Amino acid sequence: MDLIAASIAKYQKSRKLSIAQRLAGLGTNVTARPDTVNIGAVFPFDSVIGEIAKLAISIAVEDVNSDPKLLNGTKLILKIQNIKSSDFLGIVEQALQFMENDIVAVLGPQFSATVRVVSHIANELHVPLLSFAATDPTLSPVQFPFLVRTARSDLFQMIAVADLVAFYEWREVIAIYIDDDFGRNAIAALGDKLAEKRCKVSYKVPLNPKATKDDITKALICTSSMESRILIVHIYTNWGLQVFSEAQNLMMMGSGYVWIATDWLPTILDTDPSLPTKDIQGVLTLRIAIDSFFVRGGNVSFSNDSNLSDLQGGRLNLDALKFFNGGSQLLQSIVKVDTTGVTGPIKFNADRDLINPAFEVINVIGTGTRTIGYWSNSSGLSVDPPEKPQNKLQSNGSSTSIQLLYSVIWPGQTTQKPRGWVFPDNGKKLRIGVPRRVSYREFLNIKGTDITGYCIEVFQAAFNKLQYGVAYEFVPFGDEKRNQEPNEILRSMQNGELDGVVGDITITTSRTKMVDFTQPYIKSGLVVVAPIRKLNSSAWAFLRPFTPMMWTVTGLFFLAVGAVVWILERRTNEDFRGPPRKQCVTILWFSFSTLFFSQREETGSSLGRFVLIIWLFVVLIINSSYIASLTSILTVEQLSSPIKGIESLVTGNDPIGFSNGSFAQKYLTDELNIHSSRLVPLNSPEEFEKALQDGPNVGGVAAVIDERGYMELFLSNRCGYSIVGKEFTKMGWGFAFPKDSPLATEMSTAILKPSERGDLQKIHDMWLKRSACSAEGTKQAVDRLPLKSFWGLFLLSGIACSLALILHVIRIAHQYYKYSDSDCESSQSRRLQSFVSFVNKREQEVKSRAKRRTEKSSNKLLHEDSSLSGLEDQSV
Repeated sequence: MDLIAASIAKYQKSRKLSIAQRLAGLGTNVTARPDTVNIGAVFPFDSVIGEIAKLAISIAVEDVNSDPKLLNGTKLILKIQNIKSSDFLGIVEQALQFMENDIVAVLGPQFSATVRVVSHIANELHVPLLSFAATDPTLSPVQFPFLVRTARSDLFQMIAVADLVAFYEWREVIAIYIDDDFGRNAIAALGDKLAEKRCKVSYKVPLNPKATKDDITKALICTSSMESRILIVHIYTNWGLQVFSEAQNLMMMGSGYVWIATDWLPTILDTDPSLPTKDIQGVLTLRIAIDSFFVRGGNVSFSNDSNLSDLQGGRLNLDALKFFNGGSQLLQSIVKVDTTGVTGPIKFNADRDLINPAFEVINVIGTGTRTIGYWSNSSGLSVDPPEKPQNKLQSNGSSTSIQLLYSVIWPGQTTQKPRGWVFPDNGKKLRIGVPRRVSYREFLNIKGTDITGYCIEVFQAAFNKLQYGVAYEFVPFGDEKRNQEPNEILRSMQNGELDGVVGDITITTSRTKMVDFTQPYIKSGLVVVAPIRKLNSSAWAFLRPFTPMMWTVTGLFFLAVGAVVWILERRTNEDFRGPPRKQCVTILWFSFSTLFFSQREETGSSLGRFVLIIWLFVVLIINSSYIASLTSILTVEQLSSPIKGIESLVTGNDPIGFSNGSFAQKYLTDELNIHSSRLVPLNSPEEFEKALQDGPNVGGVAAVIDERGYMELFLSNRCGYSIVGKEFTKMGWGFAFPKDSPLATEMSTAILKPSERGDLQKIHDMWLKRSACSAEGTKQAVDRLPLKSFWGLFLLSGIACSLALILHVIRIAHQYYKYSDSDCESSQSRRLQSFVSFVNKREQEVKSRAKRRTEKSSNKLLHEDSSLSGLEDQSV
């Protein structure tokens, strides 16, 4: 049966053409060719498909016989058997009686269950069986080698349905189907394909093939109490519309429902285009060789079956059945057919399924139907027909076109995509588990039926923001002797005992494999808590802002900058000249006076001013940082601890405390490689405090590791301890729901609303507000400012000094060669002494001496010129 037929006329024509093409393949043989060949057809006459098939097959046979050229004079004799029985023996009896007529090929049956029975007979007699309506995906050519299915397997149809469900992001569906091979096997295939997309069939509604109106009504009433609102209907055509009629009476065709019908619905609509579609609007549905045998030397002959020769007499008359000698050869001719008819390409793959299965996705509306897209095995869902060239596959098998569909008019005449689920209207309340706590009851406090706490208030604030009402009840979990280990209550929810869990449940990787979490409603990573002591002020407190290395480097740079400025200024600035002792004092004074911007010596050279500007900027930053740090040290009470954070604990050997049952133990051993012998389980805040007081040397612990939420409450009235270091994990608490529960997503969205309005912060302050002990008035000792915080500034100053010195040396060398009167032929030591002497001289002095020497030379030349002139006059 073609799954893409658009009307009954096209359906009839495709049946006639495709069947004629298959039967016409039996054609010219130069050997003995019979005058007639018996072709059989078995199906019920009173079904929709049976009525169509009877007419189409008869017309096809008439067309073949009316043209002698098709089979070279051989005519087809059509023998049709109306199979009415639904019981096994009745089917067998009618089929065996029919096969006594020397049939070479059989068309039909319609139903998959009947095909299974008749296929066994066809296998025994080697008679090809061409079923035009059996779509059971489990009908395998391995089990039934003489079965050729000319209809699309339901496997492809179920893949298309699964793609539709995943496209609209639904997670669960309800399957309404016929309780026989046709229905069960198709829905099993649907379940497999949905599972590949992390979806599932949450509830199955099998209907008896002889279901009455009351049976349908009861099944739909049961369905209406389920959570899912996505209903897949895979039933027979003869009473399929009755399901929608009863659903309409039960108000199940309105807003919020989604109905997806398989190809039985378009078969009905195509058969009777005048059929009113008002009651089913919003529904989505999917619409759906003898001559070569003779040429190859085939011969129509029959022989007795040795397996049946001994079974003489009896009601079934088995000894009258004959074995078709050319059955295997005819079967090969049929499966090698490669042609094109009105219904599309007619070609079989290795599994004897028609190639390139494709469907239209139809939206039934009040005035008829409309195509909203297509599905094919190669391109998936698309608004483009599968045959268009743009739907080409990439090398990895995925389609280059984006999967999308046109808009849908859903039940209730709305274009908004249905959520796909509701809370079951069965009078039951959601059972929300609440773990009992014996400590930190600000988070969860259970007193009889009164359940309060921070976690409860956040849950209620988010739940009240859902767009629908639902009843729920809190179910306390565990005893009152210990804090419940979170995985215990999560496993209870996994087993179906609870519908959700509210509490201080940390979201971890292992737990996300068990359940679905909402987004975190509070951040609570692991922190280190250790004993602290107050730092008393001392006479040397002014040294604490900087580390020793910072002090050393800063002092050296003060001296270095002073020396560089002295070198740059001493040849031009009298303030930087004088006896050696005076010059040393000048360097020291100038260097450290820049700290207060009070240097009395003026810099005259451009290079000296350049170096000084850069250095004063560095001094400004260092000075400001020092003042800020010193102010903090002297004005805020300082706390100190030998433990600086998780790094100190990892590298040490001291025992570490943790909350018994917390995920912290696994994290410390697996992630930080801390040996389990160092870990001490503690059960209450009192045990925390005692272990910290005792210390590692007297049977206690050096520090305790737990989640920040708990530790902030622990520190709220214990001022002798503090969080040291940084939070070393980024985690949070969330509400837990069963896997694939839509509530996890809905509640995640609902949590955002009170968070954006500031309601979550108000709830936090009401339950977890800190006391004065953990307020900002006290803090852990401020870390000293290290050298790495200022190395960029020192690098900048060093580059400025180096650059200035290089330019200064180049300038002096240039002046030396310009103004020096040293002999170029003198020794190297003489030239070096001359250069040092030149450097020590004032620049002005050097230039003056050079000027006087130049003038003296000029006068001498003038005098010599005058003398020469006088001698010339005398000689004349």
